Amino acid sequence: MKTLVKTFAAAALIAVSTFAMAAEGPGSKSAKANVNLSTADFALEHYVAVTTEGESAGVERLFADDFSQKVQASNAQTHSRSALIKSLKKQKGEKLNCTVTSDIIEESADYMVAKVTLKFENFIKTDLVTLVREGNDWKVSKSINSYK
Repeated sequence: MKTLVKTFAAAALIAVSTFAMAAEGPGSKSAKANVNLSTADFALEHYVAVTTEGESAGVERLFADDFSQKVQASNAQTHSRSALIKSLKKQKGEKLNCTVTSDIIEESADYMVAKVTLKFENFIKTDLVTLVREGNDWKVSKSINSYK
């Protein structure tokens, strides 16, 4: 009888543990909570990680509700927040083969403009990024890309 009780207790413990892990799931709130957007520098660093290293944690929190991206090329394009987030999620885990540098062009208490340069083997992508403070977090509100 004791063995039967121990077996049921072990099975119940395994079931509870399995349900707890399944409820948390991959990319759950715990991953989103680890993204620190409390300063413009942290937000810029996370933006670079999201766009070049395939980072996906907290990608929804990173972009302002009115975010827009403009791509200056032979045919100029504009991308919405939802379109960019969808695209970035598809690139989860993919790292770009480039060298990244970033320079802060202008900074104040509530906004920052930075120039992020991605040097690839055959071309250079320049991204002018505007970050704004929204409450306690910094978010990317605009991105303008050009290619050489």
